[in-house]
Amino acid sequence: MLFRFLLLLLAVSPAAAGVRLALTPGEQLTYRVAFGIFLNAGEIKVLAKTETDDNQACTLVVTTTSTRGLLRGLFPFDARAESVFSNRTGRMLVHTERSATGNKTGDTMLAFDFDQRTADFRDLVRPERNKVVNLPEGDPMDLITCLVQTRTWDLKPGEQRDVLVMFEDDPYELTLHALGYEKVHTPLGDFNTLVLQPMMEKTEPKGMFKRGSNVRVWISQDDQHLPVKFEVEFKFGIGVSTLTRYTPPPSPDAPPLP
Repeated sequence: MLFRFLLLLLAVSPAAAGVRLALTPGEQLTYRVAFGIFLNAGEIKVLAKTETDDNQACTLVVTTTSTRGLLRGLFPFDARAESVFSNRTGRMLVHTERSATGNKTGDTMLAFDFDQRTADFRDLVRPERNKVVNLPEGDPMDLITCLVQTRTWDLKPGEQRDVLVMFEDDPYELTLHALGYEKVHTPLGDFNTLVLQPMMEKTEPKGMFKRGSNVRVWISQDDQHLPVKFEVEFKFGIGVSTLTRYTPPPSPDAPPLP
């Protein structure tokens, strides 16, 4: 269960409607996950595609996570999350997540009603968990997409920005702090980066933040502003995701992805 939680954390909420989504259709990021002695513990892929929802142009962000190597023999895990974003408002309209761990499966969906400020949470495996969730102020996203979105913010050390992150049916009001600059080595080369850390300060800490866990992301300080590294620190160890492959969006005249 602990490593499943790590992969789902490491597996975009704009602060206001109408902002540009940080991922362009055709763009893809691939990460290698390391945890403790398992240097190739898992893989995460984030891919953006063009989508149409209710006759409006949207962007579909697909995040897949899976264990790899020796750990997969001990803990087979696969998950796929899909988030549909309106190109007009930048808001996440629907978020689905399916996962499989051995003989256990998960299948959930969130649909957002911004006029009512609610989210309809559906658990297709355990329907007794179904509920309508009231949303705090802000436009929600999943954690990974939110961290990717930071590449568009141009924060400087000492600055901060509030975000709303959904963990299944639970909204978290977080504040992302720009901590400082660091040099990071990756398989794609060395990058000068800005380190960002989400903290739960506006409300009483809960979940992983109540248990003392920390999350950080390193954003390259170049023209692409790539999130080259994610880190989740638990009391029992640290999980690190490092960018190993990057596919830029295709040229405007290239054929669309299937």
